[in-house]
Amino acid sequence: MKIAVLGSTGSIGTSTLDVVRKYPDLYQVVGLSAGTNTGLLADQVAEFSPRYVSMADHDGAAELRQRLDGADVEIGNGEEGAVEAAILPEADMVVAAIAGSAGLAPTLAAVQAGKDVALANKESMVMAGALMTREAERNGGSIVPVDSEHSAIFQLLRGHEPREIRKIILTASGGPFLHHTAEQLDHVTPEEALNHPRWKMGKKVTTDSASLMNKGLEILEAHWLFGLPAERIEVVVHPQSIIHSMVEFVDGTVFAQMSEPDMKGPIAYALSCPERLADITTPLDFARLAELTFLAPDLERFPALRLAYEAMRAGGLMPAVMNAANEVAVEQFHELKIGFTAMSRLIETVMSRFRNAGDTDLESVMAADLWARREAAAVIEELKNNR
Repeated sequence: MKIAVLGSTGSIGTSTLDVVRKYPDLYQVVGLSAGTNTGLLADQVAEFSPRYVSMADHDGAAELRQRLDGADVEIGNGEEGAVEAAILPEADMVVAAIAGSAGLAPTLAAVQAGKDVALANKESMVMAGALMTREAERNGGSIVPVDSEHSAIFQLLRGHEPREIRKIILTASGGPFLHHTAEQLDHVTPEEALNHPRWKMGKKVTTDSASLMNKGLEILEAHWLFGLPAERIEVVVHPQSIIHSMVEFVDGTVFAQMSEPDMKGPIAYALSCPERLADITTPLDFARLAELTFLAPDLERFPALRLAYEAMRAGGLMPAVMNAANEVAVEQFHELKIGFTAMSRLIETVMSRFRNAGDTDLESVMAADLWARREAAAVIEELKNNR
């Protein structure tokens, strides 16, 4: 299988290449796109010899060209370059792992080109789930989830009819602040937010996990991937991150997917399904598992989850607005301009000011995204002036 990896220098991208490295006879890399890490991308080009690569901007592409020093590879840049990597004619599958809304255009392009997409960019489904699913059906490609929770549900649902399903249950680790009081949450730092107890992820996803917004985004992603309404998508906190998600059937039976917390597992399954690759993750040693615990999420201390359910029920462009406001909030938190708990308040204020619409074409989604970013900036300015 020939694959292109969008976001090849991030945590999902590098884990994908670990799987390819283990099975070189099965997978060939034909395209890579990256953000700003020219050194790592140059190393990846040297190892995997893709035909096409792209950097986030022109300067990065120029630096990469110097590093590669005449290597036989085409180099692009910007959103246009990432889209080009996504639609390479020879690519059978595209691993969509660009974080945030920047991943929407190239992921959608891959879907419209009829590619099979291994989806790690949940924001694409959050912002434009109706458009993504419609285009996948129209162009004959498939969308296979890479997020561990959605991969678990995807695996558990195989061979079962929709009428058999009562609900799906997404598990959440609870992040580093699971037992913090509301007062303690007011004073946490970006460094503390990035100290996740179970997973190694990029800055954006790790911060979202700390606020539970990551789980909120996953609720919306699950809605579109599995065609279920809000009342049939449940979240439970499971700090050990051994059970990645569950399906409850109409007879009361619950199936759970379990493994060590390692993203190479769902990545490998996305690349190989319905077959499985051997020796990808460390097998569970049940005799050494001390306990598996569960508790309900606290929507008072972690309101991001409530906002995601509200955005799903509102439909239309509200999920895109929520997502954009969250991206601004995370940036401002890491720049020390707002506190941790202020992120959710900012998102809620922006959502309350939006006049929702039902259009979900790409132009409308991007217009809503831009409006939300500008409105979030205005809200932050208002807060400064009122101090």
